Amino acid sequence: MCRLAGVSRGGFYRSCEHKVPPQDEMELRAVVQEIVFEHRQRYGYRRVAAELRRRGIIANHKRIARIMREDNLLNVQPLFDPRTQNPGERFEVYLNLAARMKVTGVNQLWVADMTYVRLNREFVYLAVVLDAFSRKVVGWELDRMLATRLPLAALKRAIEARQPSSGLVHHSDQGIQYVSSDYRNLLQKHGMFSSISRPRTPLDNARCESFMRTLKRSG
Repeated sequence: MCRLAGVSRGGFYRSCEHKVPPQDEMELRAVVQEIVFEHRQRYGYRRVAAELRRRGIIANHKRIARIMREDNLLNVQPLFDPRTQNPGERFEVYLNLAARMKVTGVNQLWVADMTYVRLNREFVYLAVVLDAFSRKVVGWELDRMLATRLPLAALKRAIEARQPSSGLVHHSDQGIQYVSSDYRNLLQKHGMFSSISRPRTPLDNARCESFMRTLKRSG
């Protein structure tokens, strides 16, 4: 087989070896992931490098850019803040409907969020949908890419599992994935109302934030 493929036997066996990243690299990647998600995916590699320096971690900005590129964090853009737009431009306003609700039963309010999960040799991303009344996970999905398809798959699982009636309120942060046309179309198709946290206010989605913290501590 090696002769047919034109490779050496030693090269073949080396290709079968698992290449585990050094521990210090994984520790740095973990801190980078933490910073990105703490700041709701608004930080580019330069701001992440600056935040690392404030925490006493010195790393070249090119190394940070490489890590963020490998972990699919460079192309994630935040939802535009209406206050920064030109007066003549049109934009869609999302209200925090969840803050006004008194939940009395299941399938009245769902809350959604995403985070990273550290594995042995890589990071993956987790999207969850929780029922605010029962605090039960009704939908979830894992992916290597932080793209709209991740929370979309979690939402589809939740809808399939719970078959909610129209009028349910879906709450999330201002991540671009949650205000994408594909995500909004699925909510509208099933008669759900979109509720969005205020800018730079993670407590608006405290239920999901608390679940994510508990999940990571237990892991």
